[in-house]
Amino acid sequence: MVGVLMALPGVAPVVTVAAAGYFLYLAYRIASTPPLSEASERDERPSFAAGALLSLVNPKGYAAMAALFSGFVLLRERVAADALLKAAVLMAIIAAVNLLWLATGAALTRCFRRPRLNRAINIVFAILLIASVAFALVR
Repeated sequence: MVGVLMALPGVAPVVTVAAAGYFLYLAYRIASTPPLSEASERDERPSFAAGALLSLVNPKGYAAMAALFSGFVLLRERVAADALLKAAVLMAIIAAVNLLWLATGAALTRCFRRPRLNRAINIVFAILLIASVAFALVR
């Protein structure tokens, strides 16, 4: 994608504006999401397939794996052992991060059932999303 943007310099501002617009839309959706209820939680629980599909389209994950596998050599002269060790380290990191996200989500779920606290958390998340976009654009 970067190659296309560099080859067509006039496209970069259009993509930047489109991406910023999309993130603003997401921030609005986050800020305006209604509080959780027991019924909505049961009705809107994502499926395993949806979660697996979402994980397959995570560009940050691919970038991290590419950096790990191509940028570092852990065991010189032992290519297979090096790849296995990198895969083990990556799996340990993935497991730790997923457990952290699971614990954080479980802790926040109680907060999302309280309407005023839910609204405040959603607004903070929306502001953080907008701030991250602004930071990326300024950098």
